[in-house]
Amino acid sequence: MRHFGHIPATARAGLFHREPCEFSADSPARVLAAALGATLYSPATRPRLADDVMKQVGRGVVSMVLCLEDSIDDGEVAGAEENLVRQFADLHERGGEPPLLFIRVREAEQMADLVRRLGPAARLLSGFVLPKFTEERGGPFMEALTVAETLGERRLFAMPVLESPELLHLETRRETLAGIGRIVDKYRDRVLALRLGVTDFCSAYGLRRSPDMTAYDVQIVAGVIADVVNVLGRADGTGFTITGPVWEYFRLQERIFKPQLRRSPFMEQRADELRTALIEHDLDGLLREIELDRANGLQGKTCIHPSHVLPVHALSVVSHEEFSDAEDILRPDRGGGGVLRSAYTNKMNEVKPHRAWAERTLRRAEVFGVAKEDVGFVELLAAGLVK
Repeated sequence: MRHFGHIPATARAGLFHREPCEFSADSPARVLAAALGATLYSPATRPRLADDVMKQVGRGVVSMVLCLEDSIDDGEVAGAEENLVRQFADLHERGGEPPLLFIRVREAEQMADLVRRLGPAARLLSGFVLPKFTEERGGPFMEALTVAETLGERRLFAMPVLESPELLHLETRRETLAGIGRIVDKYRDRVLALRLGVTDFCSAYGLRRSPDMTAYDVQIVAGVIADVVNVLGRADGTGFTITGPVWEYFRLQERIFKPQLRRSPFMEQRADELRTALIEHDLDGLLREIELDRANGLQGKTCIHPSHVLPVHALSVVSHEEFSDAEDILRPDRGGGGVLRSAYTNKMNEVKPHRAWAERTLRRAEVFGVAKEDVGFVELLAAGLVK
């Protein structure tokens, strides 16, 4: 699979200075962590889940979470587990390559049990999402992951969700973060990414952000995000990939845009119409939050609606200017440091302070590609919308 692999090769060639790389569930962890992108959640109760999964492949989705936790009723768990086993068997019989598939469990005991019940179809499973993760809960979860790996005879990853009240409350935050750090460091080679449960953070105070506000406008939430990145997202080799929080609003539908795109010339008129439509249909807040995610050290995003996937991926593509700066900073002859004017002559690049940024940018460039000089977000979004 690859990002933007759902659009024709000729279209990709017109968009990218350097195309996204191919990867699979067996690729190195560093590649998969960067490639998660917009991770689409789906309740495990959906009766045609296998069809839904393969449909999303055609829309550019590369990672999905099939949820047995908050998205379903407490009384539906047993039936949802049975449905998951049937749907995985269906996917296995079809062949082909689904997205990276993760199961969000409620308790550690479910993990080995599900792998056992999946049988040969367990080869399609990339790992588990672990809710309300703390040091106390994390130990049993990670031990259960090891058992599930042995049963399934394949590598499985964990994606802990940081969403517990102890992490939010100021008096317990420091020790909770330290404890989470201890357990994820112990199992570092199996922790693919840390996910943020911002909806649960808001719930603890009876809050809910509007479509006009990002998570960073809710100060109590912004403070937690900052502390999580401070402790667990450092660029010195000790940090982990931390993904952006969910965006709850989804009035936008692809069909809104398609008539406009068919009527318009490829570039300027279409770009103007798309920008207007994005703002009118509640996506302006999502776009701002994605930009703020990256500015605050987060990568990828939790998504609960397919219409969010393309905007997340389009904004994840590295611009030609970013790529040029990163390559200049990391040139072998720059090892001694110094300051240089960017090739775009609009900024100064400081070799030592900007090195970690440049390394992260080139990792993103590997999996999301580098846009051509005249290609921006709108062109990338439009190419993904129009088949």
